[in-house]
Amino acid sequence: MEPIISVEGLSKTYASGFQALKNVHLSINRGEILALLGPNGAGKTTLISIICGLVNASQGRVLVGGHDTVRDYRAARKLIGLVPQELTNNMFDSVLATMRLSRGLFGKAPDAAHLERILRDLSLWDKRDERIMNLSGGMKRRVLIAKALAHEPAILFLDEPTAGVDVELRRDMWNMVRRLRDSGVTIILTTHYIEEAEEMADRIGVIRQGEIILVEDKLSLMRKLGTKELSISLQQPLASIPPALADFNLSLSDSGYCLLYTFDAQSEQSGIAGLLRGLAAEGIDFKDLHSSQSSLEDIFVELVNGGDPTRPDAELEQVTA
Repeated sequence: MEPIISVEGLSKTYASGFQALKNVHLSINRGEILALLGPNGAGKTTLISIICGLVNASQGRVLVGGHDTVRDYRAARKLIGLVPQELTNNMFDSVLATMRLSRGLFGKAPDAAHLERILRDLSLWDKRDERIMNLSGGMKRRVLIAKALAHEPAILFLDEPTAGVDVELRRDMWNMVRRLRDSGVTIILTTHYIEEAEEMADRIGVIRQGEIILVEDKLSLMRKLGTKELSISLQQPLASIPPALADFNLSLSDSGYCLLYTFDAQSEQSGIAGLLRGLAAEGIDFKDLHSSQSSLEDIFVELVNGGDPTRPDAELEQVTA
């Protein structure tokens, strides 16, 4: 299947000399949710702005639905709805007037039923005649989403859509995002709430210093780059790890009462059985075992701080807060 968005060799250098993007290649599939993760200044907003036609690239090209975003700007832009980070509404307009204007700017015929459906999905119907300036911050952000959906786009960009939004409103937004994806809308989001990406996304892209360092199916990524940890609660504390157990990736915590064993989640042999035999041989008694697997947040922090995404067994740098 042909991707709905193709980014080919994209670079962006600003007049100041700062290179925001470096030879970015990215394909986004129709009907998926792609979460684009990266630290502040990594190039996420620049990439989105170029795809949406708001910023000119220094090099490369972007195809949206097969349309070149420079040569065939109108056709490409018509497919896109954008929810920016900043609140950019006309504060003196009513909610409904803003949506009608946005729909008209894209050449769409009036459709009161469609606008009502969006407003009800976002719990804005009761606020339709309110001036935007009178709404709360969370409601204003809902209006941005409603405005982006007014012209029935096939692609929706959400740039930090839930920043500063309360938990209940965030949940409502993500329920709506799921419904949009189920209806065939392609969704690209950036977020600082990595648990949202872990819950919502089909694929994860990681951008670091203007370069896409990884794009992969979320579950595959967590299997390949995730590590598992076995926490062993000891009956008596250890002052140090016995030399006989030096071949295991062990560390001590909790004043020597807890032995931590980290192992590759992909390995056919975890080594746990051998470790337990080794503990018994050393006369080390334990009272409890608990295993856990690294989260997407753990993987993300390691990657943006220098981890190698090309090797499943890569030794990722330790990150200190």
